Amino acid sequence: MEAQKLAGLEPQAVFACFEKLCAIPHGSRNTKAISDYLVAFAREQGIRCIQDNLNNVILFGEGTCGMESHAPVILQGHMDMVCEKDPGCPLDMTSQGLDVTHDDTCVYAKGTTLGGDDGIAVAYAMALLMNKTIAHPPLEVIITVDEEIGMLGAAEIDLSMLKGRRMINLDSEEEGIFTVSCAGGATAVIALPNARHAVYGPCIRLAVDGLQGGHSGAEIHKNRANANKVMGEFLGRIQKLMPLCLTSFSGGSKDNAIPRSCQATAVAMGIHLERINEVAAALQAEIREKYDEPEATVQAFDVDALGGNGLSTEDTAKVIALLNAVPNGVQAYSADIPGLVQTSLNMGIAKLGERFTATFSVRSSVNQEKQALLDKLRELAEFYGGSYSQMGEYPAWEYRKDSALRDTMVRIYRQMFGKEPEVLAIHAGLECGLLGQKIPGLDCVSIGPQMHDIHTSREKLEIASTERTWRFLLEVLKAL
Repeated sequence: MEAQKLAGLEPQAVFACFEKLCAIPHGSRNTKAISDYLVAFAREQGIRCIQDNLNNVILFGEGTCGMESHAPVILQGHMDMVCEKDPGCPLDMTSQGLDVTHDDTCVYAKGTTLGGDDGIAVAYAMALLMNKTIAHPPLEVIITVDEEIGMLGAAEIDLSMLKGRRMINLDSEEEGIFTVSCAGGATAVIALPNARHAVYGPCIRLAVDGLQGGHSGAEIHKNRANANKVMGEFLGRIQKLMPLCLTSFSGGSKDNAIPRSCQATAVAMGIHLERINEVAAALQAEIREKYDEPEATVQAFDVDALGGNGLSTEDTAKVIALLNAVPNGVQAYSADIPGLVQTSLNMGIAKLGERFTATFSVRSSVNQEKQALLDKLRELAEFYGGSYSQMGEYPAWEYRKDSALRDTMVRIYRQMFGKEPEVLAIHAGLECGLLGQKIPGLDCVSIGPQMHDIHTSREKLEIASTERTWRFLLEVLKAL
């Protein structure tokens, strides 16, 4: 039997559960195996479990230590993860488990995302349900699917059987921060019809790389460049020098991750690679100066081919115009909460296949602003002769002025750690808004251990923070 890489880390039960979860592929839309694993876990523990046709799972744990008759507390997280990996990483994340390890300070996965967002929530819940001696009231554990691609599981899950009205969401990534409100959002797609045909002439390959990327909600304000937008600018500058026919375009893989790289190939009429590289060098310098992107690279390469199956110059011009016309990044900051992003969007995916498609993650804590931004994308699609579609819309989680749960958690945190937690609203999406619509009067707070660079292959989960958050969670449950 393979040695456990996380053995000996505290809390042992939590990390043992987390490592088992890491061994099961569980990217978004690939959650059947991990959902079935949770059902089998419930059966082994002798606890009630509901699995719906989307693979959402609800686990019911009895109260312990004389707390059997207390009002239930809901714990909530999601089972899917964002699957990103380093170039050249051989791991097939659709069928293979993660190569998880640690450096005594943090847990991480070699070459890939770790899925601490939100596997640690599931591990916390499993460790609680396994231990019959920890003092806690009855638990109702909601574990949803496909949170990372629009909260699809939370949108459809039936919660009518739940009795709890207090919920601790475990999908935050900064220790000591209590999230009490978040933005609503939606995924939007613009598609341009393209007729490919044989085009002849010298070929070039264009590459934008070395960008930081990151979470399109939590890190959208960090002045990071979007590789798809940079490529649009690159193509636009080249197009002013010579006609172009795009033959390929690929940037980003997740709508809620800021794209780190983008590749394109084109037939360039009257190509002068030296002139294009001058354009590339100038744009690279601008990106490094304008954004927090010290490692950004913008390059052009000669391709040993003459022609290809590409778009017409007219359709190529439409793609380039759309790339440069669509808004991206922070659109508005909150007037009430200093530094809080109120409205944003991220062109996370742009690809040329049978059609050119651009996929956006749109977020706002003001529903009217969110709708206005979605309407603008729809108008741009129509203007350039394309189609528009929308999915995964979810409401904002509005701030609750009076919250007994928040007050209890703040008091316990102060007692345990001798300082005040930070209570704030965030721009990233959480499922609390959707679930709150299904559970009348829900009082909710979101917490979690410290993580770094989520949704990238640099993702790390702090070991000591995981242990502190575990102890804090136990104290809160005891008080409830």
